[in-house]
Amino acid sequence: MTLAASPVIEIKPVTPPDVPAIAALAREIWQATYPGIITQEQIDFMLEQRYGHERLYDDLEDAHKWLDQVFADGRRIGFAFSEISKGEFKLDKLYIHPDMQRQGVGGRLIAHVAERAKKLGYPCVVLAVNKRNEKAIASYRKYGFTVREAIVDDIGGGFVMDDYIMEKKL
Repeated sequence: MTLAASPVIEIKPVTPPDVPAIAALAREIWQATYPGIITQEQIDFMLEQRYGHERLYDDLEDAHKWLDQVFADGRRIGFAFSEISKGEFKLDKLYIHPDMQRQGVGGRLIAHVAERAKKLGYPCVVLAVNKRNEKAIASYRKYGFTVREAIVDDIGGGFVMDDYIMEKKL
């Protein structure tokens, strides 16, 4: 019996030509992740709000935001967005394609983001995660995050984010 070779994992910055592919990947991952956690209406609202092409192009121009994408053997399989927000270093988005989850790729992205935060002098990385997204919460705990607080944030359109704020000390 031979074991399959581990894929070559590469993390690269998102560039303007990548925006349509990132938006499409976000939609694919969200449709596999969030039904049963939030309504389809909220999924559509949040995808448009956060992954519309113009929003992504604007994010690329912001000096306090970093958009990274991850490839396995040349296939784009996920992304992480981080930013300086309210004086803290925030992991704002982290998504891995479902068929590549539980293989350490998310951990590689978390380490990449944490290294950036550390280089910039931040003592921790914070993130928000839906209280019902048990798989993500378990994964974040595995990589050293702890729950700091619970919040409910009105995001407009009649929707709220019912989240935990988690942090990882560096």
